[in-house]
Amino acid sequence: MPFSVSLSFMKIALKIREEMGDDWMPVIYQKKIRPLRTRSVELDVPKRENFPSILITLLGVELKIGRKRFACPNIETARYLLCFTRAGCRKVAVPYDITKIGPMADLLENAWGKMDALIARYAADFTPQTRGRLRSRLTKEIREDIEKIGAGELMPLFDKQTKQRKTA
Repeated sequence: MPFSVSLSFMKIALKIREEMGDDWMPVIYQKKIRPLRTRSVELDVPKRENFPSILITLLGVELKIGRKRFACPNIETARYLLCFTRAGCRKVAVPYDITKIGPMADLLENAWGKMDALIARYAADFTPQTRGRLRSRLTKEIREDIEKIGAGELMPLFDKQTKQRKTA
């Protein structure tokens, strides 16, 4: 890859990240998901861009990544985890309140869609291989940023004061 293409490649990656703003997946994760009461989920997925799918079987909902399948309690959780497994994130925080998982999955799916649209717009005159490298670079940045933020505790803390239990 010539130096000028490499330089413009880096500029485009930075421009896409800046244009995403609050729709950048790690920003959503840090500002909207991590402040919630969450539990940590660890999935054995490759640390690269994956192409997961959701399967609805007689046994329930499953998330399939390559040859591996992970059972999910419901479709919203599968959609939520699909967004992270697509980026190759192995350990993520899942909201403990199941009513929050669906809206968060919507935000994350919209962020992926917006990133795909921006890649298509800014890299329209690049070769498919260069577009793929750009997408891989952005996916790696997403994965690294989410790993820096962390997944939190395995189970949330329930330190709430009740009539029977007084916390000091």
